[in-house]
Amino acid sequence: MTDFAPSAMTALIDEHARYDLAESTCPPVSLSDLADPAELAGLRLGYGTTRGGASLRETIATGVGVAADQVLVTVGGIAGMFLLAQAVCGPGDRVVLVTPCFPPALTVPEGLGARIDVVRASFDDGYRLPLEGIVAALGPRTRLVSLASPQNPSGVRYTEAELRELLAAMHQRAPQAVILVDETYRESTYGDAALPASAAPLSPNVVTCSSVSKAHGAPGLRLGWLTVTDPALYTRLREAKFVTTIACSNVDEFLAERVLRRSSALLPPRAAFLADRLAELREWASGQAVDLVVPDGGPLCCVRLRPEVDVEAFYARLAAAETRVAPGPWFGETERTFRLGLGHLPAAEFAEALERLASAIVPRRVRVGLGP
Repeated sequence: MTDFAPSAMTALIDEHARYDLAESTCPPVSLSDLADPAELAGLRLGYGTTRGGASLRETIATGVGVAADQVLVTVGGIAGMFLLAQAVCGPGDRVVLVTPCFPPALTVPEGLGARIDVVRASFDDGYRLPLEGIVAALGPRTRLVSLASPQNPSGVRYTEAELRELLAAMHQRAPQAVILVDETYRESTYGDAALPASAAPLSPNVVTCSSVSKAHGAPGLRLGWLTVTDPALYTRLREAKFVTTIACSNVDEFLAERVLRRSSALLPPRAAFLADRLAELREWASGQAVDLVVPDGGPLCCVRLRPEVDVEAFYARLAAAETRVAPGPWFGETERTFRLGLGHLPAAEFAEALERLASAIVPRRVRVGLGP
């Protein structure tokens, strides 16, 4: 029986927080930005296809540098992650997982019976890719190497040179494995920074996943995709999609294509917004008993409370202040570290949330011994 571990992260969508710094989305796009009501009224609610609509796949493919028939549209990026894990991992197979990570990257293959070889990226090393540790963990039973770029929860991006070095090692030590690169935050940049290239065309052993949820601010459209340049693996994944969801919602596909075709209008203001919030956060952090890993991209970053801060009291005060961050244990980190979202709250509410966050960061009481 497949058994998936419960996740405290469900609180993000099931429980409301007045000042929510835990969420990692960009400012949301509105339906009125995408389509005229008359267009939606004429949309027929028939079945889609197993691959996803041709024009949507072409739009995605153009953005990542692969062919349209190498794109598989899925019900959000998370469905793509699930399809890949069940396609390549069986009981006793091994998955090399870089943590901290998005929780389902661990719980899905684990629930499918795979054995997880965790390789930890370090806050003190700026969450750089622990390449040496990953290579050491590779073996003949490795079927999947799972990482994200930019990483969740830190926003740290890995380089193409690092990925190529990992691929070379994998060919030698784990020839049956594929690398999953979660690129959910790839298009979420800061200011005028250039959009980084996708890893999709690097190798048939690379599969990427992404969605319209984060950078574009459309998580209400449960629409994501995989890029798969190995034809045999693509066929397996398409068949797996059919027996799980048949096809995606054609309403979601229609609107997601509108989102992606408007990227040139949607992404720059969000990049400017995130750059302002990151600058504000860095200024705030400089006066607090915290350390910060500056992210490379994405509406998120990792903050760590310094040793003099009482962690239990911090979370209690934060809850009393109607403010929420994403605790480190959600991602495989310590409670002293938390993920902080940059893009979910409007600017004025973000500033207020930082004030409330500051009020929760109180050093432990110093106990003074009795004198002679």
